[in-house]
Amino acid sequence: MAGYQENSMAAIFQNRVQELGSKPCVAFKNAQGTYVDISWNEMNEMVRNLGYYLISKGIKSGDKVALFSPNRYEWWVADLAILSVGAVNVPIYSTNSAEEARYVIDNSDSVMCFAGEKEHMDKVIEVRQKLPQVSEIIIFDEMEGAAANVVNLKNAMEEGKKAGNKEEFEKRLTSIKPSDMATIIYTSGTTGDPKGVMLSHNNFISNVNQLYSVDPELFKEEHTLLSFLPLSHSFERTVGYYSALNAGKTVAFAEDFSKILQNFQEVRPTMIVSVPRLYEKIHAGIVAKVSDAPPLKRLIFNWAMSLARKNLPYICNDTPKSGFFAFQYNLADKIIFSKLKAGLGMDRLRFALSGGGPLSKSDAEFFLGMGIKVCEGYGLSETTPVTHGNRPDHIKPGTVGAPLKDTIVKIGEGGEVLIKGPQVMMGYYKNEEATKEVFTEDGFFRTGDIGEIDSEGYLKITGRIKDLIVTSGGKNISPQNIENSLKASNYIEQVAIIGDNRKYLSALIVPAFAELENWAKNTGIAFASREELIKNAEVIKLFEEEIAEHMKNYARVEQIRKFKLLNAEWSQETDELTPTLKIKRRVINSKYASEIAGMYPED
Repeated sequence: MAGYQENSMAAIFQNRVQELGSKPCVAFKNAQGTYVDISWNEMNEMVRNLGYYLISKGIKSGDKVALFSPNRYEWWVADLAILSVGAVNVPIYSTNSAEEARYVIDNSDSVMCFAGEKEHMDKVIEVRQKLPQVSEIIIFDEMEGAAANVVNLKNAMEEGKKAGNKEEFEKRLTSIKPSDMATIIYTSGTTGDPKGVMLSHNNFISNVNQLYSVDPELFKEEHTLLSFLPLSHSFERTVGYYSALNAGKTVAFAEDFSKILQNFQEVRPTMIVSVPRLYEKIHAGIVAKVSDAPPLKRLIFNWAMSLARKNLPYICNDTPKSGFFAFQYNLADKIIFSKLKAGLGMDRLRFALSGGGPLSKSDAEFFLGMGIKVCEGYGLSETTPVTHGNRPDHIKPGTVGAPLKDTIVKIGEGGEVLIKGPQVMMGYYKNEEATKEVFTEDGFFRTGDIGEIDSEGYLKITGRIKDLIVTSGGKNISPQNIENSLKASNYIEQVAIIGDNRKYLSALIVPAFAELENWAKNTGIAFASREELIKNAEVIKLFEEEIAEHMKNYARVEQIRKFKLLNAEWSQETDELTPTLKIKRRVINSKYASEIAGMYPED
């Protein structure tokens, strides 16, 4: 029944519309606070009307159109309309400042900009005088009395419907070549100005097909996904959006990360795509709650978790449990795991993918033990992004899995992971020098990550070249591994290892306050504030013991000699984390310069 050659995600969308018609495509929370579905047909009508509007406004094939909005179904509508008319989508993180948005719009040569909410529109208007090439802003939210050259999405679609450029729309859609550029995604820029990663239609289609080939049976099941990672990043775009669209699955939009647990309970997704932060927070929250529970409940929970640990070989290798262990585990599932999963809205969860940063082994094993298949993968914006993934029938916690189909991987100089495959980018926009720098002479993409490959081809990432700490004694140390080991402590929420050009390593630590406060109450420690709590001698002793316990397998040069407890969690809003929740080491070094200096008195 497919009527379009699948050369672009826009053409794939049209084929799924023909196949699925009135079935739900997406779901969103309306003003009354309930989730409502939008069918494939309804989405298509909006996509086409908006596409007709873009054509009527002179948007040509190859034109760049910026998209500055949080996740919502209109993001999909705008993206599919932009791609359908042969234009290039330039997404901007919804949390970006006016100046950051200006840089992306200007550097990408965008001629039009979509804005999600008034806040995003205002930021573009603020810098508009510096963007003479931007002809119009289209805002998703309905607004009265918008500024000059600002149009409501609803009005744009109505105008497009009247213009009815169907013939031109079809011509543009069917003439898209796989090698044409589909998007420019700007890296979140932990150092220097962001670079524009050019991805082609073929990059996306290849990566979607590579993901499908990991477990075709999984994609054949009925699925509802919950979308909460930024669509402006290639991880959510490819895995949570295009893969779902390609497989004809329904995607529900979370309101925002702060309401994620409530949205989990409302949607009860069967599949999610997340960064490690979500798994960390849920794990820490459960542990904190249990430590505050009555002794009998704690005893039962600990018994269940001992069985969860024994379950790891079974769930990781997809083998059935048998005998007395099967009886015990089923009992634990009935009285603990099933209730826990239901309370979290994870009772229907078949599969969870983790990427965008290293997932600690203890977090992965916590969910796996309970029967939730968390599979860690790996990739970068420059690789669309997925290059590796753990297979649901063969999961190895602590690794990012085996290479996807048609992906060639080798370890280069200094242990750097090098990649070649159809998902590797076209290059950096207007930056030939940077493009040349990231490719080897034989055409492999330099990831900047350090890794090792085991006998089964599974990759383990051991660090990032630019994050390497070189001590004053000349030792090279990767902070990521140490940070992940420390985060396995119930009392450590976030950590940054310091030590570049220093005599020894130190750590800035954000405690897991829910857990720490419970411990303090149970130990009889009184405190009036977090600031007072983290200065308490008993608390400092607790962290000394936790660090010693979680660092016992590390070499002497990798040991943490000093640490400083901080009273506030790092976030994107306070600028310590990127939009994909990675630590901005440069910002942390600058922001906590006096605390760091205090750990190196002799310097």
